[in-house]
Amino acid sequence: MADLRDLGLSEYEARSYRALLRTGPTTAKELSRASDVPMGRIYDVLNTLEQYSLVRSQAASRPKKYVAVEPDTALDRLLEDKRKELEEKARQYEGIVDELVDELDASEPVEGQFWTAAVGPDETVDLLLERLAAADRHIVMVAGTSSVQFDLGEVGELVVEELEQALDRGVEVLLLMSPELVETLPPSVGDRYADYLVDHPQFQVRTTDNVSGTFNLIDDTEVCIEVPNPLDPGETFAMIDLKDPEFASDVRRVFDPRWESAEELSLSLSG
Repeated sequence: MADLRDLGLSEYEARSYRALLRTGPTTAKELSRASDVPMGRIYDVLNTLEQYSLVRSQAASRPKKYVAVEPDTALDRLLEDKRKELEEKARQYEGIVDELVDELDASEPVEGQFWTAAVGPDETVDLLLERLAAADRHIVMVAGTSSVQFDLGEVGELVVEELEQALDRGVEVLLLMSPELVETLPPSVGDRYADYLVDHPQFQVRTTDNVSGTFNLIDDTEVCIEVPNPLDPGETFAMIDLKDPEFASDVRRVFDPRWESAEELSLSLSG
């Protein structure tokens, strides 16, 4: 159940404001009795409520009287205060993140082999986007069959956004596809890639018959391999991310001659 304390008021402040709504204009002493807030605290509570602009006082009267601001106005003011507080916290957290990025990037990466796997559509997409976002120098995308990265709708758009950000970071992106895959892609996918990527000098697309499977090579140190669903090869079942510079180097040696012999493709991908 919602409570005024959820918007930042203390228990005494919430009780005093609610009591003022019931009593109408009243003195601090009368409010103390109506709200069960101790007399020794009531003036501090009222001062705070005035600072929040939730009550108004009639200083000319003796004794001084207080009245509650209308609930709609009071709640709007509390909400605005919370928004400002959250925006300030967000700025503080952004500053902390900026500092930590510099600090953590300065650390030497741990060398050696490491692999992880994601199973299921959401987990697979999350892993793919994470690894694309981690690229510093090169992204090699190889797609011989239907792939999650060319999915219609939101997934494809998210991949395009990650590639666009990678290009902005100075990352080179090479995309190698089979002609069969190009022919099966709907125009909307080709338009999305063409609109954002085709004219970028760091982005190239080629096609070749000499490609099978679907994987991404990141910075020549790790390989993200899509695993097709054994019951429906047109769907992605899982993704394996293998960080192994030696294996990645072997993959690059196989990729390079196929890339050199592939035909350049003028996007749109819709053909």
